[in-house]
Amino acid sequence: MTFELPKLAYGFNELEPHYDGATVEIHYSKHHAAYTANLNKAVEAAGWQNKTITEILTSLESAPESQRTALRNHGGGYSNHCLFWESLTPKGTGKAAGELAKAIDAKWGSFDSFAEAFTAKAMAHFGSGWAWLVKTKTGELDIVDTHDQISPISLSLIPIIVIDVWEHAYYLKYKNVRADWIKAWWNIANWEKAGERFG
Repeated sequence: MTFELPKLAYGFNELEPHYDGATVEIHYSKHHAAYTANLNKAVEAAGWQNKTITEILTSLESAPESQRTALRNHGGGYSNHCLFWESLTPKGTGKAAGELAKAIDAKWGSFDSFAEAFTAKAMAHFGSGWAWLVKTKTGELDIVDTHDQISPISLSLIPIIVIDVWEHAYYLKYKNVRADWIKAWWNIANWEKAGERFG
């Protein structure tokens, strides 16, 4: 199986003014493309061409030791970015709806309280990584962060929505001011897709 860059559901400039087209293009066509190419190299070297990305991320401990780190880093980088692009939309609704909204209210009391907790997690993350809304194996919602390219899938968690807080994700427009990027992200967060992931 050869992994390919997924097609974006929007043009590079369609997330503006919240996410600038230059950053989207570089992030997608350079960073994500590099993870994809390096994942394919690692998969071939490991003899894992018949595995899906989920199978790879959930069986890293059984990978050949010489390729385990590459599969974790590039497999995670590939998958995390796929989930990130799906977490964005030019037609952001600002908040969740349906069953996901009910589950968020049940867990945090209100969407606003959830948004505060999610923002705090994204802000507090040290260094490169991600903040996620996930569903646990018991079906509960939780907010977690992961470092570098660790995938929540490898941690037996189901990703619902994600923000990338690596500086390359926002530096051209927001410089080193992560708070401004996180604030902007809420305007383009794809709660419709998040609802589908929640099931």
